[in-house]
Amino acid sequence: MRIATWNVNSIKARLPRVTGWLEAAQPDVVCLQEIKCVDENFPAAEIEALGYHVAVHGQKTYNGVAILSKHEMQDVMTGLPGDDTDEQARYIEATIRGVRVCGLYLPNGNPAPGPKYDYKLSWMDRLIVRAKELLAEETCFLMAGDYNVCPTDGDVYDPKGFAGDALCLPPSRNRFRQLINLGLTDAVALRNPQAHFYTYWDYTAGAWQKDNGLRIDHLLLSPQAVDRLEDAGVDRGPRGEERPSDHTPAWVEMSE
Repeated sequence: MRIATWNVNSIKARLPRVTGWLEAAQPDVVCLQEIKCVDENFPAAEIEALGYHVAVHGQKTYNGVAILSKHEMQDVMTGLPGDDTDEQARYIEATIRGVRVCGLYLPNGNPAPGPKYDYKLSWMDRLIVRAKELLAEETCFLMAGDYNVCPTDGDVYDPKGFAGDALCLPPSRNRFRQLINLGLTDAVALRNPQAHFYTYWDYTAGAWQKDNGLRIDHLLLSPQAVDRLEDAGVDRGPRGEERPSDHTPAWVEMSE
């Protein structure tokens, strides 16, 4: 079972890219971020025509997450627990073939310091709590999405230039490590320890052509999911197409 994550930066603007990639890559499950539309405006018919079930947690103009699955989804949950006042659509869960798939779009946090960075850190604290709950249940799960965190200097093309960025600040990285220290595994890093795999390239300054990228899209697996892990990587292809998202898909392959 192949599970991917992809920040599409507007499903409306990127629909031909998304449907083309789904047809070519044939992933079983995809977590989408930044769909930037309310639920009723999500192009469900076009996605379902390719054989996918759709679960959406949308928001007008901003944010928004979705899960696409070739298999039936059960127990769909939207919204990250822990803050009833949080109105941003950034989190969705569903159980698919015995795997709890958690799709997330973690806040960017810039400018830092400031209220946006405070929100990012509090959101990460809530994510840690949710991971603890799933681990306590011994659930086979993964948390896949745009984390807006470069875990190490090896995950950013210009570590010095990004040292003050919310994606690289020590508190951001510390919370990412907290997730790892709970017992989660960064699947792409595990399977490719000697390589760098960027997942994001800015639209400006020829970042794609120069490979000036960031690795901010991650799939973190529970111990039970790691037992089923066969491979993991990044598909650079969609970023090089016409009118692409500034992100590209990352994926894992898991045994049934």
